[in-house]
Amino acid sequence: MRLFLRKLPALIGTLLAVSFLTFMLTSLLPGDPAVMILGPDATEASIERVRADLELDRPLPVRYVNWLGRAVTGDLGRSYRTRQPVMEAITERLPVTIQIGVMAVTIALLGAIPLGMLSAYKQGSAIDRTITGAAFGFLSVPNFVMATLLIFVVAVQFGLLPATGWTRLTDNPIENLRRALLPALSLAIGEMAVYTRLLRTDLITTLQQDYVTMARAKGMSTNRIMLRHALRPSSFSLMTVVGLQVGSIIGGSVIVETIFALPGVGRLLFESITQRDLIIVQGVVLFIATAYVLINFIVDLLYSYLDPRIRHG
Repeated sequence: MRLFLRKLPALIGTLLAVSFLTFMLTSLLPGDPAVMILGPDATEASIERVRADLELDRPLPVRYVNWLGRAVTGDLGRSYRTRQPVMEAITERLPVTIQIGVMAVTIALLGAIPLGMLSAYKQGSAIDRTITGAAFGFLSVPNFVMATLLIFVVAVQFGLLPATGWTRLTDNPIENLRRALLPALSLAIGEMAVYTRLLRTDLITTLQQDYVTMARAKGMSTNRIMLRHALRPSSFSLMTVVGLQVGSIIGGSVIVETIFALPGVGRLLFESITQRDLIIVQGVVLFIATAYVLINFIVDLLYSYLDPRIRHG
């Protein structure tokens, strides 16, 4: 609790900075925000109405305070294109993005942990060089290229999984997983390479520690040493990077959800940008940025909990 209270002011300050920068989206863009939202063919009456809704005639600090007060209560405005509340549009599509993100991180960790442990244990061997080389190769492949490649090979050539579309988990769990697997893999493969390289490096350092040498001298099995004595202290950096990589997964979901035609938050953001729906863009950006900050705050607390040296410091 003391650690939480000590870090809370920094969290609040970061969230305020994020909210202010997001709010300025409608003020820093060139031209009249009302004209950008409605288009050049809008009537003067419509433009004036939007200006009044956005409080463009009021001082910037007043507008920000009023907007922030509404945002804290969940009121992020209403789309001028669909008339749908922004928060409602986000919550409708959020389960898709969460599922794809959770599956991507899970697949990446399930692949990276055994590969990283094997590569570290076999340091310098042909197996280590193969895993390291493959990781470097996958690191260089962007998400949209990986998504296109998976669609061509898995969906088009072999017909194993559908390329586009979505089925809700409550409607058909099996079909839902089939449609979610390719998008999740598109995001997971690059992350798996990052996690594998990081875990390998930390494990190599850990395996050189005195307590590991002592465990070997006592005759402990390799599996027990790797799982009980080496993996946990080597996973701190991995856990931190997993939290930081949430941002890249969210960013990648914008492209991946568009490629696979998924009704997620990323596709909502992409469509809102192309349709100049600034209120939706502003709300989605604020939601994503806030989620990113909170996730990293939680990861920071967990990191401090798992490593007593940080907690005592």
